[in-house]
Amino acid sequence: MRKRSRLLISAVVGALVAAIAVVGLSPGPAFAHGNVISPASRNYGCFIRWGDRFQDPAMATEDPMCYQAWQADPNAMWNWNGLFREQVAGNHQGSIPDGQLCSAGHTQSGRYNAMDTVGDWKATSVGNSFTVQLFDQALHGADYIWVYVSNPGFNPRTQALKWSDLTKVAEVGKTPAAQWIAVDGGVRIDLPVALSGRTGRAMVYTIWQASHLDQSYYFCSDVDFGGGGTTTPPTTAPTTAPTTAPTTAPTTAPTTPPTTPPTTPPSSGGACSAAYSPTSQWQGGFQADVKVTAGATAVKGWTVKLTFPSAATVTQSWNATTTASGNTVTASNVSYNGSLAAGGTTTFGFIGSGTPGTPTLTCTAT
Repeated sequence: MRKRSRLLISAVVGALVAAIAVVGLSPGPAFAHGNVISPASRNYGCFIRWGDRFQDPAMATEDPMCYQAWQADPNAMWNWNGLFREQVAGNHQGSIPDGQLCSAGHTQSGRYNAMDTVGDWKATSVGNSFTVQLFDQALHGADYIWVYVSNPGFNPRTQALKWSDLTKVAEVGKTPAAQWIAVDGGVRIDLPVALSGRTGRAMVYTIWQASHLDQSYYFCSDVDFGGGGTTTPPTTAPTTAPTTAPTTAPTTAPTTPPTTPPTTPPSSGGACSAAYSPTSQWQGGFQADVKVTAGATAVKGWTVKLTFPSAATVTQSWNATTTASGNTVTASNVSYNGSLAAGGTTTFGFIGSGTPGTPTLTCTAT
């Protein structure tokens, strides 16, 4: 490996909470982690582009590499902040085989395997000088961060990434989260990269060694050196990114009913009913699913109102359009899940900030 200079990204959650079974993680102190948000990693990019419409058939033709990833395992995108391995002890090349760098060696029981798939992934246009931004939701900080760029001649559209394809271009040593940039929902660190003479497609590969445990994160970001100049990093986390993150992977894709009973009984109003199920909680936020069921006749659309004990804020939603006013969150169907046959069901989900309470629900159908 040769050296030069470069690095990383941003996002959400403000404290470490004792817990177990976090995104396939063995017992540990944190519920949320992070990712490279610019140039967006493969699974984070797929989440940002398609998280609120992952059932849209247009994905198959507009973004086929994300489409194959969603089909392989949607939890790779819902858990965009959990692509890590434990107990690597700094032996990254010995722990992750060639061809599996983007999935961190088939980590998390193969959840992220589709990230290794060779093909024409959407690429971020950058100049020879650009900034890698790493987002840390859980304030882990870093023992070190290393940024690599694939060597000239490597083509990510036709070649699987190997360690020998990479040259280190930027790095930072031990950096507590307090020294990172405070952003909404977490902290961010920016790593400038300066190259020369690069054109065409390439891969940016980032290794983040978190400080709280022997926990190593690995991110593949596709870039196109056709940007023509220095990219300007955002000063805050992207508004399309959730300000808090799921703490556990859904047991099924969010389009299927929850596997645990709702904590509130279905409430009806009109020709549909809705049932609320919290799926995870962490300090400062929570995630929940809502199952909508049509009544005795088919419906063309639905609206669910959730009234919480205190003011509610939704930071991210999928399979529904949501708004919040005071204590009430209003969710309406999107184009592909409004029509339900008699007795038919669909599910939407959202991430909220603050402490969740038990809401009352009403469902109105058209």
